[in-house]
Amino acid sequence: MSFLEISGLTKHYGPVAALAGIELSAASGSRTAIVGPSGCGKTTLLRLIAGFEAPDQGRVVLD
Repeated sequence: MSFLEISGLTKHYGPVAALAGIELSAASGSRTAIVGPSGCGKTTLLRLIAGFEAPDQGRVVLD
């Protein structure tokens, strides 16, 4: 069973799509790194996982 399940996650800021259709599964006890260039949506993804922001579509299930 996964500790973190993300399915179909989408977030827009006005006309700009910060995230589109993100799928991720992370098992309990595993380590996952989120890497990419500046402006690619890393912080937005982490804010959605933490619950600081609400997704436009999709869902985040944390254990």
